[in-house]
Amino acid sequence: MTEFVDVAGGRIAYEVTGAGPLVVLSHGIGDRRQAYRFLAPMLAQAGYRVATADLRGHGESSMGWASITRTDVAGDLAALIGHLGGPAVIIGHSLSGGAATIAAATRPDLVAGIVEINPFTRVPKTDLGALLRVRRYRRCVFLLGGTQLFRSLRLFMRYLDLAYPARPADYADYMAALAAKLREPGRMAEFLKTFNSPADAEKQLPNIRCPALVMMGTADPDFACPQAEGDAIVAAMPGGAGTVAMVDRAGHYPHAQSPEAVAELVIPFLKEHAGA
Repeated sequence: MTEFVDVAGGRIAYEVTGAGPLVVLSHGIGDRRQAYRFLAPMLAQAGYRVATADLRGHGESSMGWASITRTDVAGDLAALIGHLGGPAVIIGHSLSGGAATIAAATRPDLVAGIVEINPFTRVPKTDLGALLRVRRYRRCVFLLGGTQLFRSLRLFMRYLDLAYPARPADYADYMAALAAKLREPGRMAEFLKTFNSPADAEKQLPNIRCPALVMMGTADPDFACPQAEGDAIVAAMPGGAGTVAMVDRAGHYPHAQSPEAVAELVIPFLKEHAGA
């Protein structure tokens, strides 16, 4: 059941399943909380109270935000955790991985640990060669953050085809529903607000004090070397705070493409840092 929490500038949609220590899941740009449709039930079954949230401007969350930065999303996640009764472990994908970094650094009272899935937590070095393998990308100018590249819904959907080297059984239906959501009046305008520098998250990496797991798909086209990106993120954290785990043959969305493999990595982390 969809519920809402009010924050400055609008409201954030979320739903909760399960009982136990709190885990908050936050998706990446252009997506919806249903991106965790496979992982969330696994975590609930393992004994956790799982809250999946829509980013501001996405899914069922309100529109008309002044900005959608990692710092903004970190504040929204902190508000949700406070509303639900924290502390919590945050699992954040892509942009939300950077938001998890900021939340952990600035609200340590609310964040017991973070899991960052293929995060944009540092100023990215994107693998343009991989992106250009998609037909028509050759005619696009890739600006930092991708605003021009993804101004077209059609190009974003083509990117998703590349970002899923293997696809769940419901891929076609899920993408049709996602495209329909992004066609709603105003949704693409909100989506484009997410294209901004992760420098705010990179700045906070040295300030993390909670345990962190950085999870990278070995076939993620957004990074020239996913292993090296994960290693660099952890290297910027205080010594011993973070570890890197690789999900074999997963693209940018391992939680949807390979949810069992992701759960096998996440659940032991939760047992150690969020309680059983």
